[in-house]
Amino acid sequence: MTEARRILSSGAKRLGIKLSSAHLDLFDAFTTLLLEWNAKFNLTRITDPAEIAIKHYLDSLSLLAFVDIPTGFRVIDVGTGAGFPGVPLKIARPDLEITLLDSVRKKLTFLESALECLGLSDVHLVHGRAEDLGKAESYREKFDLVVSRAVGRLNVLAELCLPFCRVGGLFVAYKGAKSTQAEAEEASNAVNILGGKLEAVHEFVLPEGNLQRSLVVIIKKKPTPVQYPRKAGVPERNPLQALSGRGQKLWQGYGSL
Repeated sequence: MTEARRILSSGAKRLGIKLSSAHLDLFDAFTTLLLEWNAKFNLTRITDPAEIAIKHYLDSLSLLAFVDIPTGFRVIDVGTGAGFPGVPLKIARPDLEITLLDSVRKKLTFLESALECLGLSDVHLVHGRAEDLGKAESYREKFDLVVSRAVGRLNVLAELCLPFCRVGGLFVAYKGAKSTQAEAEEASNAVNILGGKLEAVHEFVLPEGNLQRSLVVIIKKKPTPVQYPRKAGVPERNPLQALSGRGQKLWQGYGSL
């Protein structure tokens, strides 16, 4: 057993996730494909297989340790990049129907080839910007679960992701532990405007890598107003503003859950 395979198996077990030999074989194959394509397309700065196992695979799978995801859920990964967290979630939970959304064509070209090599079905690749597709009838409020590991403040990610989520569904943002509570407070007004409500903030140490991570879980309580998301680039340049005073205090007190 390679070190990367041992780390993935052990770390997943510590998260309460059982990976079979067949699962581990698929992760090994995905690592090989990722590194081969990375030499041409610069898909990830992480190139050590053991680090990939921790920082990409275990991080992606951590969702399964904290959020109950029913069989057959429709999931969209917004800003999937090289396939994280969507591909690891699909490998571990083949029952899920996964949509991988990204605005960079070369990354989707890699994913198309990788998914074919891995034999994964019910995975849909979509090229475009979240600001545009979040208004499209075929994608708006059509997903049970929206996930994102994309870099960005939570108030911006909420505007890009919550429009995809059906009422009663969940949006989960993968974040580092640093300043997560401050981001939650900053995003409180945006989340409310967009139809969401904070469900939980899970703070934890990632097995094997000793990395502080967090998952911000937001439930969709009502439809997102039709004017959101705004045009491409606007959410980043002009994020929905935080509440002040008492409004922010309503979000305080959400620590490790």
